Amino acid sequence: MSYRFTILITKEKNWYVARCVELGVVSQGRTIEKAQDNLKEAVELYLEDRPREKAYAIQHAPLVSTLEIQYG
Repeated sequence: MSYRFTILITKEKNWYVARCVELGVVSQGRTIEKAQDNLKEAVELYLEDRPREKAYAIQHAPLVSTLEIQYG
């Protein structure tokens, strides 16, 4: 079965941190590509531990939006 997930990548000091929005799985790497590769491996391991019937329930895409505030 094929899944498509939303990932967010942020830079924190010397590391890129990659997060899978739907699953809450997080990984990191020294480059964006390495962070993505590490997250892919972490998500695959996460899915291996889930019962198959629960894995089907995670296909809902999140709502991604922005927030604007006045500060200062």
